[in-house]
This record gives sequence, structure tokens and C-alpha cells, in this order.
Amino acid sequence: MKKVALINSTKATVMAEDVAVADSFVTRFLGLMGRQGLAPNQGLWIKPSSGVHTMWMRFTIDVVALDRHRKVCALWPQLKPWRISPVGRKIASVVELPAGSIQQLGLEVGDQLEIAA
Repeated sequence: MKKVALINSTKATVMAEDVAVADSFVTRFLGLMGRQGLAPNQGLWIKPSSGVHTMWMRFTIDVVALDRHRKVCALWPQLKPWRISPVGRKIASVVELPAGSIQQLGLEVGDQLEIAA
């Protein structure tokens, strides 16, 4: 699976350097299922996606919803296993991060994110 880095250009910070890209039907469907967790510098960028589920997952995650310009349009901190996030028409992709990342990184709706190879 392709890997990228996630940068918050609004705050000039690197959010995660080991972000896997889920951009096929299979990789989007499987997401983080079967994994034990995410390390602090890891994440999963799911594109396209207008929301996520945590069915069959074993751990809590933070979810960041991005519009088509990669601007943060919604934040779902501490999404526990067996939950479904809201779905939105403005949402073009989502990033799944370790639980607590949204607060730790100071992420806010309106922040502009960049994806770097």
C-alpha cells in the first residue's frame, strides 16, 4: 500500500509521516480491520470516502473528514469500535489516526491539510 505524510499547513506541523493510502474498493473496505492499533506516527487516508465505520475493529481511533480541497470539515475524536461516523456530502476523504491525535495535534475544523509523498 502506498504511504504518504500528512501535514497541517495551517499550523505548519507534521501530523503523521507513515500514512497508508486506501484508494481501492478492497483497501477502503478493509481499512484498519484486523490490526491491533496505530502507532503515534501512523494513519490511514481513505479516498474517496464520505464517512467511516469501525465494525470489526479492536481499538478506538480519531477520524478527520476532509473536503475535496483537503480542508478539515469535521472531526470525530475517540470513535470506538462498532460505531458509524456521520456521512456528509462535503466530505471527500477521511484520515484515521490514533485515538487522542485530534487533541494532541490541536486540529480544528477549517485547518488546511497537505498530503506529501
